[in-house]
Amino acid sequence: MAQQLTINANGKPCYDILLRQDWRELAENILTLYGGRKERKICIVSDSNVTPLYMRAVREALIPVFPNVITFEFPAGETSKNLKNVERLYTVLIESRFDRTDLLLALGGGVVGDLTGYTAATYLRGIDFVQLPTTLLSEVDSSIGGKTGVDFSQYKNMVGAFHMPVLVYMNYSTLSSLPDRQFASGMGEVIKHGLIADREYFDFLRNNVEPVRTLQPDTIERTIYKSCEIKGAVVEEDPTEKGIRATLNFGHTIGHAVEKMSDFLLCHGECVALGSVAASYISMKKGLISGADLSGIEQTFRAYDLPVRIPDYVRELFTAMDVLAATKNDKKMVGNHVKFILLNPVGHAVIDTTLDDEELLSGIRYILG
Repeated sequence: MAQQLTINANGKPCYDILLRQDWRELAENILTLYGGRKERKICIVSDSNVTPLYMRAVREALIPVFPNVITFEFPAGETSKNLKNVERLYTVLIESRFDRTDLLLALGGGVVGDLTGYTAATYLRGIDFVQLPTTLLSEVDSSIGGKTGVDFSQYKNMVGAFHMPVLVYMNYSTLSSLPDRQFASGMGEVIKHGLIADREYFDFLRNNVEPVRTLQPDTIERTIYKSCEIKGAVVEEDPTEKGIRATLNFGHTIGHAVEKMSDFLLCHGECVALGSVAASYISMKKGLISGADLSGIEQTFRAYDLPVRIPDYVRELFTAMDVLAATKNDKKMVGNHVKFILLNPVGHAVIDTTLDDEELLSGIRYILG
């Protein structure tokens, strides 16, 4: 069954999230956005993994309505999320005479969405873009909320802008082509949503592992919808991360540090899982959740093939002190303290700016085993 969510900003509708099982309604929905005007140019941006899978189908869905469609491809992977590829895309748009009435489409995962969104935010001081997320991670997380950006040197997402999409169109049949490890990576963010905002949803994920993992249509649609609903509600309340939106960073402070120190050998969602376990351990040490809660959290991550201890093949690359130092480069610092997210209790996140280095190290050492 097709589902739809509307994300609001400043109390007014901002964009819709559509859950579909094919591309058939894409052109029609874009046309509706612009009052039936067909003359705009469209550039579909994708990477070398997604292009051979879906670029042709998306282009063919658009051409009958929007005849002027071009494509742009860059090499897949986090290392491509940089200003060099943004400049390449600028050049294509300039040479194709794209103006402020034209449109970018981000076809792919989080790297594609972040890079395309940042380009849209900065080209001609801002043009529209549509998110077409094809991974679980991008469907439940990065495509929602308008956070765009690229990595700079070794610093993840250090250059960016808030720029809302005009539409998020999720053809979740694309999940069938997703490698198991990438699906598990997306579940890192999905489980996080239950931990920070909805204990009942967390329990649903614990109790429906097999239907979720085998993409049973009703179950996976409910999962995607609920995660979008949770993230959408937080983004609506705090669109530019001045307050409660920071709770979405549960697991990310230590997770991002591990991701960077492992030289991106670990997937983002794997690092979120590790960071979430570390944050849950610190929450337990502070008496905010129980030992049974921590055990249940670890069991749930394991059930979806996510690590709860740093794997042996990256453990030799860094120490606990290295990870701690990396957290100090986090964008979410408040003065000399990290803006850290804890659970109090499971299903409710709180912001803590009082943790000292020893408390952070206790969580890091826990996931180092």
